[in-house]
Amino acid sequence: MSGIIPSQHLRQMITRGQIAGTPEITEAQIQPASIDLRLGTKAYRVRASFLAGSEGTVSDRLAEFEMHQIDLTNGAVLEKGCVYVVPLMESLALPGGVQAVTNAKSSTGRLDLLTRCIVDGGTEFDRIPPGYIGPLFAEICPRSFSVLVRPGMRLNQIRFRAGDAVLDDAALRRLHMETPLVDGTPVIEGGLGFSVDLRAGPDDIVGYRAKPHTGVIDLDLINHYDPSDFWDRVRTDKGRIILDPGAFYILVSREAVTIPPDYAAEMAPYLAMVGEFRVHYAGFFDPGFGHDAAGGAGSRGVLEVRCHEAPFVLEHGQVVGRLVYERMAEAPETLYGADIKSNYQGQGLKLAKHFKSD
Repeated sequence: MSGIIPSQHLRQMITRGQIAGTPEITEAQIQPASIDLRLGTKAYRVRASFLAGSEGTVSDRLAEFEMHQIDLTNGAVLEKGCVYVVPLMESLALPGGVQAVTNAKSSTGRLDLLTRCIVDGGTEFDRIPPGYIGPLFAEICPRSFSVLVRPGMRLNQIRFRAGDAVLDDAALRRLHMETPLVDGTPVIEGGLGFSVDLRAGPDDIVGYRAKPHTGVIDLDLINHYDPSDFWDRVRTDKGRIILDPGAFYILVSREAVTIPPDYAAEMAPYLAMVGEFRVHYAGFFDPGFGHDAAGGAGSRGVLEVRCHEAPFVLEHGQVVGRLVYERMAEAPETLYGADIKSNYQGQGLKLAKHFKSD
């Protein structure tokens, strides 16, 4: 078996003890091509972000950098600008030919909640080598909003890969010829390029900018918060905006994207040289994303954008990121949007699910 491991085989890995949980992993955690990871009962406030290093463990690093511990049992606030490490309820005993990669879930990214996975012996964030045996930890750094969390909350997800799964540009072009991946001419270079949509609608709104001083967001509350308490609307009638250093924006891609059932994709930055900003790559694109959207024209990708040191002019149609497509080892039993409840299928410009429709 070669490719991204689908849901039916993930269940087999759970049965074999290669993916374990305390308490046991639930069916609700299993997605078409990934498993949601759950926060444990304790958080460690640390002085700085860290990796364990090839010879170290996360526990060793915690002993060095821990400031204090927080009991999450009855809920606790993780404060904006601070760094926390939370042991996860899941652990791994991977076979030698299977590696894993993690990403923040879509709603996590839309809250500018930096969430990355670290492991014992790890030298990279979000990358878990073949044959890894041991615990998983989430590093959490709220960037724009303080958040209230509880044990069992699912902020990131994990995907498993056997062998070589990534499509090169030639294979991606062939796939587009068979099943159009975007609703226009594809830009294929190191993946499928996507650009930003800054065409103003009737109200001139093209995005949202996080307010600098807001209240706490309880991550269990869905369709609850008034967007105006946390976000400023970004308007333009010129097809461009100026990004402010340090500010966080929610924008949307110009292209409507399709992920066929036999494939999955990961959002990645385009090139650092394109400008002084970063498009966050918060999540996976599951098999079936945009495939069964209204009208069959795909779904647009929400862009989580943070500007760096200098103000930067972002123009309509500017390429800002790319989708890296990967083969599934087998089509999953369920597809995103078609068989499971999906908050963002057929989406346009959309805030996280915690906010009321604007």
